[in-house]
Amino acid sequence: MSKYSWKQVTDNTEFAPRDGGGALVFKDRLWMLGGWNPEDKVFFPKVCNSEVWSSKDGSTWKLELKAAPWEGRHCAGYVVHQDKMWIVGGDPNQGHHQSDIWNSADGVRWEKVCDPAPWGPRVLKYVVAFHDKIWIMGGQTLPPFAPGEEIFYSDVWNTSDGVRWEKVADHLPWAPRGLIGGSVVFQDRIWILGGGTYDTPKRPGRIFYNDVWSTADGVNWKQHVAAAPWAPRQFHEVAAFDGRMWVLEGYNPDSGNRNDVWYSEDGVEWTEVPGTPWEPRHAASVYVHDNALWMVAGNNMTSDVWKLTRVS
Repeated sequence: MSKYSWKQVTDNTEFAPRDGGGALVFKDRLWMLGGWNPEDKVFFPKVCNSEVWSSKDGSTWKLELKAAPWEGRHCAGYVVHQDKMWIVGGDPNQGHHQSDIWNSADGVRWEKVCDPAPWGPRVLKYVVAFHDKIWIMGGQTLPPFAPGEEIFYSDVWNTSDGVRWEKVADHLPWAPRGLIGGSVVFQDRIWILGGGTYDTPKRPGRIFYNDVWSTADGVNWKQHVAAAPWAPRQFHEVAAFDGRMWVLEGYNPDSGNRNDVWYSEDGVEWTEVPGTPWEPRHAASVYVHDNALWMVAGNNMTSDVWKLTRVS
């Protein structure tokens, strides 16, 4: 059995604590885009901000932009595609559903390429880069935060340029959902690991899943397991690292914020990494960089940085 070890890189970065910050590895650097902290009125006067930070080593971070041209947001879609960083949509915290698309080749100069995207309005969707396209799946509207009809999606859209979007499939076999941070492309397939729906006036109870699905084309989906051994959760992070898929932290109504870490080579058999040293949290920022899996910040509201490496 493989063994992994966590190391704390820093307990206090240069950026203020936040959750839902966009996490991308680009040009051999870690990037942090925006984020949410309603208690911090100095750095988050509108609940979310549009800061852009980067780091080579996870310990020292550089403020690239104090205020990017895109509206402050968190828990958006974030991918690297065609040698650019992309922000796909956003959240409803400014009183509307953000469905704009931005990209940047350097983190400083940002271009808006589409607004609104044809799949809007929706938030909390799952976004991945796969087969030279950007793909979005699921998500929902949030009438408590932004006006509009209550909609829960189980569809798939993709684009090669961020401008022209195609609906690939709808009414898929997996239940409508979102609330999944990060992304997993593994064994030439897109994977959905758990997730759920946020509460709305007509559906006041949140829904939590721990099922596992994958697809090679966005149309034909396979369920690998209906209930994985890790607890159903939302606002968790997923990643592909060290030839395995990973599920980290998240929120569950019975246990609250979590700090458990699991991996799988097939989506069916899962192994828990014991002894997680960092505080429970959800909506962290997770990276795969420099032969390590990185855990940064999150709803524990500290700006700590940890990395996991394989030791045997």
